[in-house]
Amino acid sequence: MLLPFHTPDVLEAGCDEAGRGCLAGPVFAAAVILPPDFRNDLLNDSKQLSATQRMTLRPVIEREAVAWAVAECSAAEIDRLNILRCSILAMQRAVERLRVRPQHLIIDGNRWYPYDIPADTIVKGDATYMSIAAASILAKTYRDERMTALSHDFPQYGWDKNMGYPAPAHRAAIEQYGPTPHHRMSFRLLPEHQLTLFDE
Repeated sequence: MLLPFHTPDVLEAGCDEAGRGCLAGPVFAAAVILPPDFRNDLLNDSKQLSATQRMTLRPVIEREAVAWAVAECSAAEIDRLNILRCSILAMQRAVERLRVRPQHLIIDGNRWYPYDIPADTIVKGDATYMSIAAASILAKTYRDERMTALSHDFPQYGWDKNMGYPAPAHRAAIEQYGPTPHHRMSFRLLPEHQLTLFDE
């Protein structure tokens, strides 16, 4: 059973990201403040849920949260700054978009940068605390929607199915067609080959 709060009696936002290990597309993040009485038996780490379950929970979270926000960092930003910095930056952007300012943050993972709101990092926090699990669902569903939309322009990469992750079919498409402007060129897309950027 997920826990309601890490730091009781303060306004606490849970933060998580989605898409960190992908070869293409932005990294998304979400921040969620849940009310003290929020309960939902289906709520869990997004990785433990089906796509249908995630989309069932998303409107519940958006409707019942005290505040929620989603933000992203582009593939170009990831190439310029690195994926760790962008994962954290996307979470900070999500926090800044909250319509209610939290007093404390709980972050899924073990890394964070100095920030003007106190924060704790929690390994496997998305499987421990409700607000982080809720953030993981929002980040995942919004990112999946973006990758599905991008797949309409680049159908050969199968992003509507692999969401930009390094599936064999995705790597095969990169080898055959080359990377797109949405690929993270700083990642090892095909380490044994020299790649040429897709012609827009």
